[in-house]
Amino acid sequence: MTIPKPRILIVDDNVELLEELKHMLELGGYDVLAINDGSKAFDAALKNKPDLILLDLKMSPKSGFQIADEFTNSMFLKDVPIIAMTGFFTEKQHLLMMKLCGIKTSILKPFRPVNLISKIEFALGNRVKEYDSDGT
Repeated sequence: MTIPKPRILIVDDNVELLEELKHMLELGGYDVLAINDGSKAFDAALKNKPDLILLDLKMSPKSGFQIADEFTNSMFLKDVPIIAMTGFFTEKQHLLMMKLCGIKTSILKPFRPVNLISKIEFALGNRVKEYDSDGT
C-alpha cells in the first residue's frame, strides 16, 4: 500500500514563480496543482481537495484575502491550512488581515525553499495530529 502524496494547491498570479514552486514541490514529493487566476481558486480547491493551500495575497481582481475568506467560509475547505505568501504588507497588517480571513501563517517573499518546506511540513503535521487526536 502506497501512502498518497500530500496535495498542495498554489494560487499566485506570478506565472514564473508559480512554475518554480510547482516544480520544486513536485521534486519534494508533493502532488501539486498550480492556479494563476484567483477567480478559479475556489472551484479548483473544491474539485481537487488539497491538503494545503499556498496563497499569494496581492492579486487581482480578487485578492488573496478574499480568496482565503471564501475557503474558510466553506464547509468543505474550512479546515484546509492556508499559508499566505506575500511581500507587500507589514507584519502588523499581516496579522490582523490574516486573522480576519482565517489564515494561520504566512511567509514573506522572497523566501528560501527550505523555509517554505518547513512551513508546509509544520502545517501538514498539525493537520495530521488534529485528525489523529480523536482516534480517526
